[in-house]
Amino acid sequence: MLEMKEECERCKAPLPSLGEAYICSYECSFCAACNATDLKGTCPNCGGELVRRPIRKNED
Repeated sequence: MLEMKEECERCKAPLPSLGEAYICSYECSFCAACNATDLKGTCPNCGGELVRRPIRKNED
């Protein structure tokens, strides 16, 4: 199962499960602002592609 990290690894901004976040294949997680301004779609940890993280709705 995909790990839904709760904060951006770069700026520590919150990453709510219903919010926009970007991940690589190793599940490194970043906020939309960091992806757009500094990272430009590339993970700084592994060099892999950052893609939009799927939204997980809370299970009731």
